[in-house]
Amino acid sequence: MDQFKKQSRLPKFAVPKHYDLTLRPDLVTCEFTGSVLIQLSLVDATKFIVLNALDLSIRGVWFSNSRKQKCYPVEVVLDKDDEILILEFREELEVGEGVLGIDFSGTLNEHMKGLYRGTYMDGGVQKNMVVTQFEAVDARCCFPCWDEPALKATFKIKAEVPAELTALSNMPVKSEKLNGLMKTVSFEESPLMSTYLVALVVGSFDHIEHTTADGIKVRAYCPVGKSDKGKLALDVAVKVLDLFTEFFSMPYPLPKLDMVGVSDFSGGAMENYGLIVYREAELLFDEQQSAASNKQRLVIVVSHEVAHHWFGNLVTMEWWTHLWLNEGFATWISYLATDQLFPEWKMWSQFVRDFTVGLRIDALDQSHPIEMEIGHARSIIEVFDSISYQKGSAVIRMLQGYVGDDIFQKALASYMEKYACKNAKTEDLWSVLSEEFGADLNAMMDTWTKQKGYPVLSVKLNLDNYLEFEQSQFLTSGLPGIGQWFVPTTIAINSYDNRKKFLLETKHGEMNISEACQDASQSQQDANFWIKVNVEQTGFYRVKYEEKLAVQLRKAIQNNRLLPADRFGILDDMFALCEAGEVPLSYLLTLMGVYKEEFDFVVLSRLIEICHALIQVSIHAIPDLLTEMKQFFVSLFLSASEKLGWEMIAGESHLSTMLREAVLMALVSLGHEETVREGIRRFRKFLDDKDTPLLPPDMRRVAYKAVMRKTSTADKSGLVTILNLFRKADIIQERIRILRCIASCPDAEVVADVLNFICSDEVREQDVVYILRNMSPECHETVWKWFKDNWELVLKKWGSGLLLTDMVKDIVDPLCSEEMGSEVEAFFKQQANPAIEMTVRQSVEQVRLKAKWVENIKNDVSLEALLKSSQVGDTWLSFHR
Repeated sequence: MDQFKKQSRLPKFAVPKHYDLTLRPDLVTCEFTGSVLIQLSLVDATKFIVLNALDLSIRGVWFSNSRKQKCYPVEVVLDKDDEILILEFREELEVGEGVLGIDFSGTLNEHMKGLYRGTYMDGGVQKNMVVTQFEAVDARCCFPCWDEPALKATFKIKAEVPAELTALSNMPVKSEKLNGLMKTVSFEESPLMSTYLVALVVGSFDHIEHTTADGIKVRAYCPVGKSDKGKLALDVAVKVLDLFTEFFSMPYPLPKLDMVGVSDFSGGAMENYGLIVYREAELLFDEQQSAASNKQRLVIVVSHEVAHHWFGNLVTMEWWTHLWLNEGFATWISYLATDQLFPEWKMWSQFVRDFTVGLRIDALDQSHPIEMEIGHARSIIEVFDSISYQKGSAVIRMLQGYVGDDIFQKALASYMEKYACKNAKTEDLWSVLSEEFGADLNAMMDTWTKQKGYPVLSVKLNLDNYLEFEQSQFLTSGLPGIGQWFVPTTIAINSYDNRKKFLLETKHGEMNISEACQDASQSQQDANFWIKVNVEQTGFYRVKYEEKLAVQLRKAIQNNRLLPADRFGILDDMFALCEAGEVPLSYLLTLMGVYKEEFDFVVLSRLIEICHALIQVSIHAIPDLLTEMKQFFVSLFLSASEKLGWEMIAGESHLSTMLREAVLMALVSLGHEETVREGIRRFRKFLDDKDTPLLPPDMRRVAYKAVMRKTSTADKSGLVTILNLFRKADIIQERIRILRCIASCPDAEVVADVLNFICSDEVREQDVVYILRNMSPECHETVWKWFKDNWELVLKKWGSGLLLTDMVKDIVDPLCSEEMGSEVEAFFKQQANPAIEMTVRQSVEQVRLKAKWVENIKNDVSLEALLKSSQVGDTWLSFHR
């Protein structure tokens, strides 16, 4: 039997064709029993059948061959480490068809994976529900199966459940049979699908429904009494189903699509074939109580999950190495769909902001290629990261720009047609795209998917009007990398009417700008002349300009001659170069000074994020100049806050509403007393009157944060009051708003109280991320100490799946010293866990990079004079001009 152990994939001498699966969950004892009949094709004679199973008790096993001859295994071994079930038979099983029957039982776990127990309130009474979450490799926790995406099969699912509850699965209900207090619900047979997409939900729901133009019935299942909150998600799902049907020239493959919101769910949502499961917060929308950001998030998430029914469910990656084919494409097309539904939201500009996290992680030495080899099954979860999602989607958008929209869409339609109901590798997509494009794209795209990292293009303009390029791998460490890419390069020269694009295939390249700008020589003498590389940030790379070109771009920003995405890109690249030690902090601050009149949501959002990041390192690097640093940052946002004010204006744009919250939140975080006082004043009015127009949903986080920033050990009344609001809130988004603010207090003792609150039954396990991602910069080491001291509790509550990975990132990444890096590394050496190995390495690297950045900042001789001059009016605009 040892030959089957320590293997990343199952042997292929037995292949499943069809599953008849019966599940009997007991919502009182929180256990389940089940039986499965698996129609197999034996392609080799064998004494062994090997499949996946984990945390199950095997009660009986038999095999029947094509002649109906039944035999029983002489040995049944469950290997917990390798998550396999090995069945050994006395005689060889012959080549041909057969049926494997297994009876099994298990526990409805509380860890939001496999077949698990969720809870909900019904009339003040807590009740249990049943939910599945099988991605990536947890179908094996529910029933023995070939738990690999390439081993597709059809499924007939049957569930024996309490008669009063609703049972949902991938397919429509075929029949229901009452048996006293129980009922047996049988579902129609599914098309071919992978095990990770099988789903079952049992609970108490209300629903609303609609039908698409093609006759597909779409339903939104919501908590009882809240079905009206599912209307937005239902409307979006119906519209994007029609949109994707047209875009892919391929109809939706199932007769129905259900969406269900559940209280306990580790991710945001899961694209199970025909039954998308959401966190309630991602599915429910209340016109009166939800914020503009909630609406945008919902539209993107629904679009993403529906898109998976083509990219992922219909055409499935062959193995988890190609996960990005699922997640990168679903992310990219969710922006495309949202942009079509709500063009005023400017989603492609927002996309530029959202993929910066991919750039940040991919600049680490501990990054990984988009196509990553997978070892242990539990390590698969780490590939669900910003490389697969954000880098994957950004590379897709870059390729779309290179080949053209029409060719790209036609190629995707051909890809869908060719691989429908099958599995595909990355190379299969490139092959179809190359055929449509008329040139081989494999070599170009391999540089983006098979190697980690990305380039920075160093750009300078010589006297002969040649723009010179040099590419090198960009690493935040500042060390030289070895990567080289085929870079689709775009350039705008003094005007967006003068655009050029070319493919930089070698380390060095050049372009005669006179070809794009007839008066290039004369223009170079013009004080307002500028050149922007990576136009509208459509490429996944950074740009470093020589000083002359950088100064000209600063002037172009001041003169409002650049599009928002380009203003964003210049700022984001400069921040990254500063973090890597390529330019001093004083240089970055000088650039930031020209954004004082900025009013674009995407640009200001990034400026705010950069300010927060600089505060984190400045606490350690220049504590004596922290006040001046914050004063300067405040000055960057005052113009926008004065234009926006506190009052929402009837008919104002979606982006203005989101910008107001972002700017005022930033001012509160930076300690702007006037904003803090106004936030607290409005909070007090809100306590007296929950319907006061002084504090609508979009502004509540500002007020909550203002209260918490003023809370202290001496006076904890702010925390007490806000927690009381949390306990009384019946709108899920309101509870999340509160959770995202309660740890923003600068007092370590108050934060310790919040950490104790995290561990209570009042906070659902999946909601821990809202708190930890919004910790005050003054208390990160307090949080790390709590994490270490409570490691056993952390493992018990959050030790499975994405939640532990997220916790490691949220707690470790903000730390900022060599000593802390060594402490984290030493701690996790004692806590070996394949599900977080890569995450720990990346987080430790980021801690040490920040420590190095602290030293660079300490050595910046221009910084003190520059910061102290910032208090003098417009000095910032002229400094270093």
